Amino acid sequence: MRQTSERPAVDDSDVIDRSLRDPSAFAELFERHVGEIGRYVTRRVGPGVAEDIVGETFLVAFRRRAAYDRSRTNARPWLYGIATNVIRRHRRDEVRALKALQRTGADPVLADAGSFADQVDGRVSASATSRALAPVLAGLDAGQRDVLLLTAWADLTLDEVAEVLGIPPGTARSRLNRARTKIRSALEKKENRHG
Repeated sequence: MRQTSERPAVDDSDVIDRSLRDPSAFAELFERHVGEIGRYVTRRVGPGVAEDIVGETFLVAFRRRAAYDRSRTNARPWLYGIATNVIRRHRRDEVRALKALQRTGADPVLADAGSFADQVDGRVSASATSRALAPVLAGLDAGQRDVLLLTAWADLTLDEVAEVLGIPPGTARSRLNRARTKIRSALEKKENRHG
């Protein structure tokens, strides 16, 4: 669930702008977002490679900070977009992590992240990290999985997901609906087998 906190006194765009003159100022942006980006990445690829991907995400952001659209005061969607692109290059590790989740049933983030149980109708709930659904997540096409996990684990809105992925909001919505349909179908099949 998205944490609500007071808005920082200085917008992310101001921090990025300042970092162009003083590169050490970028550390403030890192501190603001590293925990959230780290949890999302860890859920996507597992703890073994997550640290590297998070580091690469912020390195890419640092290198591209001059091109950042400073009319956007919140860098969160931009950072998720970079992380998602880095993850795409590590897709095999993500699928392996989901298969390990299927075998073990252990979400590598839950111990540190607290509860993120939500209803299945809007997000993948805690049950989505169960053994039964891990192969369904792994089997989604990359676009559906990106939209689903950005809404479920990063708690982004569909408009933010569209921005992150560079797709129209309607495309994000349809990908999410297709992913939800597959998740529900898997849940129904599981219930029918065990019910």
